Amino acid sequence: IAQGRYLLAVARTNRLAEQGEIAIDDLRGEKIIAFNRKNLSYTERYFNEKFEEYDLTRNIAYSCDDTYSLVSLVSAGLGIGFAPEWTEGLPNRAFELKAVRGIDFRIGLGVAWNKEDPTASRDDIVDIARSLARPGR
Repeated sequence: IAQGRYLLAVARTNRLAEQGEIAIDDLRGEKIIAFNRKNLSYTERYFNEKFEEYDLTRNIAYSCDDTYSLVSLVSAGLGIGFAPEWTEGLPNRAFELKAVRGIDFRIGLGVAWNKEDPTASRDDIVDIARSLARPGR
């Protein structure tokens, strides 16, 4: 239905919030908040590999298992973290989302159901989801 990017979430008080362009090397002096779920997802593997590739693994100061926790920790000024771009629409957010050169990770939004499920109006559900999703960038 749609695709979304992962962008760097930084508190508005963080020095990176004022930078127009951010390179992955700019993250060296920052505490990183990373996802750490029970079932290692593709997202976590991607970022863990990037952190290792750029020698940033030791910068991981906090971990969490959901997006809302991550952006809450970022908003509190405890570190930076990569979050899906839909978080830009959260009310009262105290963080900025920034693209980082060297990070190009996208996630897809889809709707799925069991084909034997007699869900009424599932086409309507898909149409509603499409109307709410922003087109991929």
